[in-house]
Amino acid sequence: MDRYFNANEIAQAGRSFCLAEKMVSRHYRLSLARMRSWRYDVRTLVNLENHEINDGVFAHLCKYGYHKDGNENGFDFYRICLHDHRILDAVERAGSFVRLSPLLLYIAAHELVHVVRFTKGQADFDMEGKRRELEEQTVNNITQDILKPMDYPHLDLVLDCFSKRYNLEVLFH
Repeated sequence: MDRYFNANEIAQAGRSFCLAEKMVSRHYRLSLARMRSWRYDVRTLVNLENHEINDGVFAHLCKYGYHKDGNENGFDFYRICLHDHRILDAVERAGSFVRLSPLLLYIAAHELVHVVRFTKGQADFDMEGKRRELEEQTVNNITQDILKPMDYPHLDLVLDCFSKRYNLEVLFH
């Protein structure tokens, strides 16, 4: 049975993405307005299409292209797909070890780093295999660098879980 975020959890996700936007834009020396002008949105499980659901992760990006007929000028659009059930399950299994708010902040920052890297041409969305694994590690390292200096309750535990010492996906699968 799928579990969905409640109103409070959706609000927490919104706050996490707002804070992550500020932190990621600061890291990349982008104005917050510039970062927010890039084409991406965030959806939770209840609003995802079937092809946007990936049960193996907390969140992932989908990329869409928009082109008007006869016009070569178009744009790419990224959708950050949150998998409520996986996130809530990890928090529940962790007991008091991992809290929802810092986990959402980590996920938000991680996915926004992907958006920046793809938008700026620093990485290829369609890479596969070993290149994709290396990109995930690069994004994880950048996310760690962005969030480590923050004084945010219980974030250190989440950062430890996503460090090389642990793998949150394995711990709570």
